[in-house]
Amino acid sequence: MEAEENFAGTSQGARLSVVATPIGNLEDLSPRAKAVLASADCIACEDTRTSGNLLRRFGIARPLLAYHDHNEQASAAGIADRIAAGAHIALVCDAGTPTLSDPGFRVVRECRRRGLAVETIPGPCALIAALSASGLPTNAFAFYGFLAPKTAARRRFLEELRDEKMTLALYESCHRIRAFAEEIHEILGPQRVVCFARELTKLHETVLTGTIADILPQMTGKNLKGEFVVLIAPADFEL
Repeated sequence: MEAEENFAGTSQGARLSVVATPIGNLEDLSPRAKAVLASADCIACEDTRTSGNLLRRFGIARPLLAYHDHNEQASAAGIADRIAAGAHIALVCDAGTPTLSDPGFRVVRECRRRGLAVETIPGPCALIAALSASGLPTNAFAFYGFLAPKTAARRRFLEELRDEKMTLALYESCHRIRAFAEEIHEILGPQRVVCFARELTKLHETVLTGTIADILPQMTGKNLKGEFVVLIAPADFEL
């Protein structure tokens, strides 16, 4: 039993550690994540200011390397080079799990291509948090990240997947959430079951589950603030 208990977190040497960080509540940073961040030679992060604030909160002082959407492709090889030379580098994003609608895919792929060690330090993820609290089917779901901002693209997405048998999961910004809710109502029909989740793990956490006809009138005021996880149940699903 002791070997099983100590298995996680005993990786040593040169490697990439993919570390999940809190999406709101800082208490969700696991002891293992803290230990890995504190021991890494360098931390590759989406925004050095955001990650710097998190690290200071836990008394962690490590060198930071900016790794974001605009330099991800160019930086992936450099990070892999450092790991190949013996470094332990931790990868984080601003909130949640790297590579899920956040930077990280390219450096993980580069390390895998070279046969370098990659470990995962699992933890907070807005997608999984929303699914777990939604009441919608979770046995099969498809994640689409952020949709294109154009109205025509969003409408085409809904029309093409109208009869999908899996729960559809995506992220949407507060600036487009009301319009997207109206498009769901129009294209998928008023009885389609949905879940709109926002501010997960934070003080004003809100998870609205019901038919889109019931949810749409609630999409006003404070319920339009924050970043949203939107879940759309299969057409034949009923609460």
